Order: sequence, then C-alpha cells, then structure tokens
Amino acid sequence: MSSGTVMSVNTGSRQQNPAPNSLDTGIHKGPVDHAVEIRDPGMRGDGPGSGVIGDYIGDDRHHGGEHQAVYAFAREELDHWESELGLTIPPGTFGENLTIGDYDVDSALLGEIWRIGEVRLQVTGARTPCRTFAAVMQHQGWVKTFTQRARTGAYLRVLEAGEVKAGMDLTVEFRPDHGITVSQSFRAATTQQSLLPEMVAAEPYLHPELRRRVEQALARP
Repeated sequence: MSSGTVMSVNTGSRQQNPAPNSLDTGIHKGPVDHAVEIRDPGMRGDGPGSGVIGDYIGDDRHHGGEHQAVYAFAREELDHWESELGLTIPPGTFGENLTIGDYDVDSALLGEIWRIGEVRLQVTGARTPCRTFAAVMQHQGWVKTFTQRARTGAYLRVLEAGEVKAGMDLTVEFRPDHGITVSQSFRAATTQQSLLPEMVAAEPYLHPELRRRVEQALARP
C-alpha cells in the first residue's frame, strides 16, 4: 500500500479571530515537538471539537466533531503556495493538524484508511475554505483562488486512538474501489456541481454534508 510521512503535528490555542465579528479560533497552529494523543472527539458541538489533544476549535457548529476530527494537508501543496504567493509557509499555517510529506493527500479516496503508529484514521472529505482562513492568509480573493485549485487537504475521523508525532510513517491500509478522491468531492460541492450525482458511488463513505447535497441533486427532476 502507499505510504507517506508525518512531517509535523500541529495544534492551535484559543486566539482572537482575524475575521471581523467571528468567534475565537484555533486556526493559528504550530508544530509540537512531542507525541500528541489523537482520539474521537464525539459529535460536533457535544465534545471538545478537535480530535487532537491540545488543539482548540472555536466555531464548533462548522468545525470539528467526529467527521472532521483531524485535518491533514500535504507539505508539497504548502510548497506550491509558497512559490505561488512568494511567502514562507510553515507547517500548520493552513490550520492543518498533520502536515504530510510524500503522499498526495488530495488524491486520497473517500473512506480510505490511514495507519500512523497505533492510530487509524479514515478520510471523510474535503476542507471548505472560510473567511477565517481568508483573513489569516491576507491575500485578495483567497477563497476563490484556493477553491479553484481544488486541493484542500483532507478531513479524517478517528477509528483507533493513540499518539502521533513528527517523523512517523503513514501507511494506507485500505482504499475503496469507488475511485472518488478528496479533490473530486470538493469540486462536486463547489465548482462542478454537475458531478454531485456521481458521488453516490462513494457511499457509505460520504461526509454527512456532502451526502445531503448528493441527495438533493438526485431528487431534482
């Protein structure tokens, strides 16, 4: 099976949101130099939000919870944005908990299972850029630019808890045969909504929000 490396484990503390009239945020994440526990945070709004111990979730109506317990982003994609924007982008800048090297996170399949040490994670879907992210980046038209790229990183749920630290191997234990990638699911939900009916192939691995969108698309005459 395919494999990669955890380049960095990142957490964020509670800070004032740079977006006006918004809840405090934990998007400002940075690397930690020790092992961090990852566990299922439970339903959104009922638990700690993040699946990463020591990580803060502010807007728990839209972030965190069992289907968005952990957020992973590829180091190579950060490198792309460094070149594109002329910036230095350290791990955690995009709000990711896991900065992954040598693995194409956006080509991961919905339902794919990763093992990192004793931790098992399952890919649930794509990240949707929000105004907090835009305020952090301070780049004109950032949400549109990031959306057009359609390489958002992946949300994951926690199947088996444990500790993760930088330098650990990521091994793909399971890949479904439906062929629907994280990037394709994002395009279906945003710039290419004609693809929504095709997402049904990824059942039962659809994120609840994407499932709702697919059901609406299939119900249209």
